[in-house]
Amino acid sequence: MAENVILVKKGDETSTMRRPGKLYRLMIKSPHMETIVAELEPHAESRAFQHEGEEMHLVLRGELEYTVGEKSYKLNEGDILWHDSKLKHRAKNSTSEKVVYITIGTPPTFQWSMT
Repeated sequence: MAENVILVKKGDETSTMRRPGKLYRLMIKSPHMETIVAELEPHAESRAFQHEGEEMHLVLRGELEYTVGEKSYKLNEGDILWHDSKLKHRAKNSTSEKVVYITIGTPPTFQWSMT
């Protein structure tokens, strides 16, 4: 990491993980945070997560249903949701169109080997 700067050009993600209906691209991972671009196909959803830290989600395309604890939030393109990661959380695409969103989390906790 030259001079404490990370630049990732389009298409140069660090790693990718595909699961049925889901694509996760790790864009940046530092000792303190990570940035992931996620894509959910129509009617796909992530598994539930619960861990230390905090997260911010920004919808780039489509409509995302994001559940934190017992409450679900409907996010549209340009909407941002922040939450404490200790609360159980999951993403869901309830529509017939693909959804693309960015997750920024601190500390880096995403499990790249998850099933």
